[in-house]
Amino acid sequence: MITKVGFLLAGVLAGVLFVSPWETGAAASTGPATIRITNKEISVARVDIGRRGKSPGDLEIIRQQTFDRQKHRIGRAELVCTFVDSRRARVCRGTYFLPRGKLVVGGSLTYRQYYDLAVVGGTGLYDNARGSVTITRMGRRPVRDLVVFKLVG
Repeated sequence: MITKVGFLLAGVLAGVLFVSPWETGAAASTGPATIRITNKEISVARVDIGRRGKSPGDLEIIRQQTFDRQKHRIGRAELVCTFVDSRRARVCRGTYFLPRGKLVVGGSLTYRQYYDLAVVGGTGLYDNARGSVTITRMGRRPVRDLVVFKLVG
């Protein structure tokens, strides 16, 4: 014979043993890692939204090819930046398409020769990735950058 206490205990145990994935803070599947790649700019488009010339709200759309250390093409990157002043300050959001998934980045920058952005997520191998990416200009004709992702666990 099952008592009221038995039903209560069974209910509590069922609640503890079954926790849906939507109720928990799922940990990142990517552990600590450093990814070093290079890129080559293939296009930059500027959309003049406000007054003529650089002004708040103007867009910069950047497309790049990405390469591994052996200089084999491994993917691409797409970034969209919105200018916040009439000089150089902009807020950017982008996606790096790599062989085993995507990394999504975002943040503010002033100069495209050297900047850091946050890694705010990813897909595939990089599902729920977090960390930062540092971009350093290596060449101007064509524009080439060293891209270093530092992912945290």
